[in-house]
Amino acid sequence: MELGVGIHGEPGRRRVPMAPAAAVAAEMVGAIVQDLAPQRGEPLLLLLNGFGGTPLLELYVMFDAAARRLGADGFTIARSLVGNFVTSLEMAGCSITLARLEDDLLRLWDAPVHTAALRWGR
Repeated sequence: MELGVGIHGEPGRRRVPMAPAAAVAAEMVGAIVQDLAPQRGEPLLLLLNGFGGTPLLELYVMFDAAARRLGADGFTIARSLVGNFVTSLEMAGCSITLARLEDDLLRLWDAPVHTAALRWGR
């Protein structure tokens, strides 16, 4: 399988044999944390996006693996989202987005959303 593939099938970071979700999440989260360099305890957003062809159950398995890895490393997931948001014609796989959530971003994230794709809040 390809690790780090682009949303339209662009080549990934490297090809690897199939591996358990925990191993895949550890590599993906490790690369993101290395670049982002968040502080332990600072609130983070963990967004797991399916590319369109991966069942929701498998996305939640990957989310759980990523969340466990972040928790084991002392990071705090303040908000999360799992689903198919940016897709590409039933493409298999998923992406992980990790973002810092300072107070202003937390306030905006928590604001009511009423769109065709997302809905929460009042």
